[in-house]
Amino acid sequence: MTALGRLIRTTAFKLIAAYLLVFAIFAGSVIAYLGWHTQRLVTRQAVEAIENDTSFMQAQFERGGVSRLVQVVNRRSRAPDAGLLLVTSFNGEPLAGNVLNLPLNFLDKQGWREIDYVRSEDQAAPPSRALVNVLFLPGEFRLLIGRDVVEREELRKIIIGPALWGLGLLVVLGVAGGLFVTRRVLKRIDQMTAISDGIMAGDMSGRLAVAGTGDEFDRLAFSLNAMLDRIEALMAGLKQVSDNIAHDLKTPLTRLRNRAEDALRTARSDEEWRAAIEQTIDESDGLIRTFDALLMIARAEAGQASASAVRFDLADTLASVAELYEPVADESGLDLTLEFVEPLGVIGVRELLAQVLSNLIDNAIKYSAPDTPGGRGTIRLAASRVDGKARIVVADCGPGIPEADRPRVLERFVRLEASRTRPGFGLGLSLVVAVVHLHGGSLRLEDNEPGLRVIIDLPLAPAVEEVAAV
Repeated sequence: MTALGRLIRTTAFKLIAAYLLVFAIFAGSVIAYLGWHTQRLVTRQAVEAIENDTSFMQAQFERGGVSRLVQVVNRRSRAPDAGLLLVTSFNGEPLAGNVLNLPLNFLDKQGWREIDYVRSEDQAAPPSRALVNVLFLPGEFRLLIGRDVVEREELRKIIIGPALWGLGLLVVLGVAGGLFVTRRVLKRIDQMTAISDGIMAGDMSGRLAVAGTGDEFDRLAFSLNAMLDRIEALMAGLKQVSDNIAHDLKTPLTRLRNRAEDALRTARSDEEWRAAIEQTIDESDGLIRTFDALLMIARAEAGQASASAVRFDLADTLASVAELYEPVADESGLDLTLEFVEPLGVIGVRELLAQVLSNLIDNAIKYSAPDTPGGRGTIRLAASRVDGKARIVVADCGPGIPEADRPRVLERFVRLEASRTRPGFGLGLSLVVAVVHLHGGSLRLEDNEPGLRVIIDLPLAPAVEEVAAV
């Protein structure tokens, strides 16, 4: 396909052509109406002048008969601005007037019509056009009164001719402008297509060019570039998760296989077989929990759980989870303290937020230690209303997390060196982050001196009175 063919087939050119056609039709209609209205105006003026002259001539005929009418017609027909005047006998013989070369039998019918005529004082001139009225007078005399309408034709030529030329020029310039604009549009589209082809070929670094004009293409480029950034980040995360799964799950799977193989090789009694099977089940349960956590994170990040959101008291949920973990903390030599003074109504999935609180408290217990040998440590839980949001604080007395490592521990399967000797797969905080983002909240990690302080802010639900008013 030729370059011109590609331009003509583009949507931009078709739109420009359609607008140009509509404008041409509109402009042509205006020109036609203007020409028609101008002709109508000139014709009406001629009719009024003829009617006035007719009334005057009839009055002269009534006063002095045909002789007076002939005198008046002779006198008036010599005036510079005289119209068409002619008085004839019944057989068409001219008695007075300034009109020659009338069509044969033209005066046999009375009424209004248009004729081509030649004035008697300028017989060499070409015929002119006139609107005339023929009257029958008593005595079978004929009276013709008319006005030249050549001005009407000249006005039509003056108005319509240049207007049509201008309209034609407008169409030509419009088509040329359409081709120019379409070529620029097509160039931008070709650039986008080339970048898209590169991205589909595997080059995720490609981005659409932004001209800086702020037009529709720039807005589209901004949106697509943001989408590509998001896709690239998701793909990088997917690759990282896949690598982490392959790395961190390889060890328990290998351990599971080795224990099964060792049981096949060394077990000699039912007790030994039973112990091997129980260890295999424990390892399998750990793997299942890992995949369940991954599935829960994926659902939270996809927003699939938001459909089951309800209104509930977050402070009451925190108290329930704290009561569940209080015996566990006590066995570890830790005290759980809970602080809240008012209900915190939020809208969300109660089970997911309870899982978030459980993960945070479980981590706090796991990594905390008593303040002094033989003493007891403290894990502080707090729920409060801050800046129009519900805030949950979980503060432990453990070793804490260095500030440089805090963003990393929120990623999947990331475990710091100090925690590799403890059970787990590094998914607890990843689940917390996914659920908090699902509920439109935020999470940050701070130093508790000593220990770690986790702060979660969630949007408060509207008051019951506000909901009822709505």
